[in-house]
Amino acid sequence: MKTSSNPAGRIAVFASGNGSNAENIIRYFREADRGAQVALVVSNKAEAGVIGRAESLGVETCVLPPDRLRDPDTILPLLEARGVDLIVLAGFLLMVPPFLIARYPGRIINIHPSLLPAYGGKGMYGRRVHEAVVEAGESRTGITVHFVSEKYDDGRIIAQIPVEISPSDSAADVESKIHRLEKEHFPRIIHETFYNNKEQ
Repeated sequence: MKTSSNPAGRIAVFASGNGSNAENIIRYFREADRGAQVALVVSNKAEAGVIGRAESLGVETCVLPPDRLRDPDTILPLLEARGVDLIVLAGFLLMVPPFLIARYPGRIINIHPSLLPAYGGKGMYGRRVHEAVVEAGESRTGITVHFVSEKYDDGRIIAQIPVEISPSDSAADVESKIHRLEKEHFPRIIHETFYNNKEQ
């Protein structure tokens, strides 16, 4: 895999789905000298679209079923051997095991497609969130980037970006608005968080 000239930061992206956020993150850190690169993409699903996206960009991938993701003797050496110092969850649907949070304190971040604490928690992901937002008649929603804790969507908030929604918006319309926010803001927030983290 081609890499830039030994950037200081090495990021692992964990994803379970299509991988549009992961691809956007990879491209963002490649297009300029931002002091980091995506060194590894980890998924719990062999059929996930993120695998093909990452491989097409020359990024190493690894598929681990849930039992192996929960095994410290599997996941920790994998990350440590690649010098990973920041973990980004981008549509990753499994709970992060406590040992991983302990090993990477303040260095695991997640994006959620609502303005937490609203519409967060177990089972609230993807289209389910947008359907709940529309059903409740909300006038705005947004994205939340937060540190990962041992509870779903409960870690300290790093940033929230709101967007207005209209009464005529469907769940698909809201989803499109959220995807635009993710594309525009998520890599930038990761970049800023990464440097804040490096200074700690």
